[in-house]
Amino acid sequence: MKIEFWSDIVCPYCGLMDNRLRLAAERFEHADEVQVVHRSFQVHPDLPREGVSQRQLLRTHRIPAPDAQRMFASIEGAAHAEGLDPFHALDRTLGPTDYAHELLALATDKGRGGEVWTAMFRAHFGARRELWTKEQVLDFAAGAGLDREEAARALDQRRYRARVAADQREAERLGARGAPFMVIDGRYAVPGAVGTDALLSAMAQAWEAARPVPRPLQVPGAADGVCGPEGCAVPPPPVP
Repeated sequence: MKIEFWSDIVCPYCGLMDNRLRLAAERFEHADEVQVVHRSFQVHPDLPREGVSQRQLLRTHRIPAPDAQRMFASIEGAAHAEGLDPFHALDRTLGPTDYAHELLALATDKGRGGEVWTAMFRAHFGARRELWTKEQVLDFAAGAGLDREEAARALDQRRYRARVAADQREAERLGARGAPFMVIDGRYAVPGAVGTDALLSAMAQAWEAARPVPRPLQVPGAADGVCGPEGCAVPPPPVP
């Protein structure tokens, strides 16, 4: 089973879904056959490179402070309940994530995509880390065990810019209007944030749909018997 997961590291619901996807995959009956592919979706690509506070961004969009407080308190409460503590959804700074996504693409090529995506979510929401400038992203890369010089060359050359843009175009082609957005086995879309149990149920449904289990037909009359690994069994006589 292939699960494609589009997200942005400044999206709090994406941070929740990264954790829920991991938990659902661990509980899934066929966990060893699940492949998770992280893809990029930038929700605020036009923010200034120096960043803006979440509260300032909400004011720009004319979202009343009490409404914002309730919304983000709910997100933080959910994160706390799931063991993501601390999780700063409201009191933080946001910025453009193009360099961050390009670094994540490099990490994916190094076979470390999933763990570095999770580490970046935790850095941003757990420690309010800013990851908007090249230097900020390179400092994170070094802390995450990636080669800083190699990462610097990749960012200087914009080696992964086209891939990051292609990820976003593909999500939009599939109907995504924001993040998080998942597609299971290329056929089943899961837009928005859902609970771990709901995600696990969607995975099970997709698995069964792709791999139907034969079911016995209802055939009139009695069968003569059945043979298995331990021999043949004769059905009991009908009850008078």
